[in-house]
Amino acid sequence: MGKIKTHKASAKRFSLTKSGLVKMNHSHHRHKLGIKTAKRKRHLRGGAYLSSSMAPAVKVLIQKF
Repeated sequence: MGKIKTHKASAKRFSLTKSGLVKMNHSHHRHKLGIKTAKRKRHLRGGAYLSSSMAPAVKVLIQKF
């Protein structure tokens, strides 16, 4: 049986914390920033944690348990 490969696109977008949470960055903060409010851009600036329902699927993709 072969090895399970890491999904490289997911590995670049997500990372794991020591406690096992999946860390991510917000989307929609690259372009067309002139039409977004300052409050919206400010909240998109920081990182976030993936929901507990989606975390197991992403952990399988990035191969870190």
